[in-house]
Amino acid sequence: MQQTKLEKEALIAEVAEKIKGSKALVFANFKGVTVKNVTVIRQELRKSGSSWQVLKKTLLNLALKDAGVEVDARALDGQVGVAFSHDEVAAAKVIADFQKANKDVTFTIEGGALGKKSLSVEEVKALAKLPSQDELRGMLVGTLQAPIAGFVRTLSANLSGLVQVLKAIEEKKA
Repeated sequence: MQQTKLEKEALIAEVAEKIKGSKALVFANFKGVTVKNVTVIRQELRKSGSSWQVLKKTLLNLALKDAGVEVDARALDGQVGVAFSHDEVAAAKVIADFQKANKDVTFTIEGGALGKKSLSVEEVKALAKLPSQDELRGMLVGTLQAPIAGFVRTLSANLSGLVQVLKAIEEKKA
């Protein structure tokens, strides 16, 4: 079914808004990937607060240009899908994990964008190795909690030492 010019313009505007609302984009070649695998990717992306969309490169290029992102979609290899992420690393992490878990599937990262800046394949893979915001928050809480826990242990050790000294004095006087 052919899309009318108005439908294409509406789609480009919608995708441009999605791009503007995303912190990161990951472009992946899904040529030869089964519908079942694409469904798994969509579900995993949804769990991380991200989404997946397949577009013709020309339409994607127009949407990227409208959003002010400096990526040339026509230079990307194969059939390209886009993962939109509201977190800087979530989509890259999901796609990289899918690639590792499914080595037999020809699903490759072709590039990405962080904000309005273009990312190479290597930069997207490096982004995938970074901890997510939730992991960073957990690390921060652990870091903040460690000195407090040490302080509490020190205080309780001093108090128990004082109790032992007082008990020894009591036994000596008795």
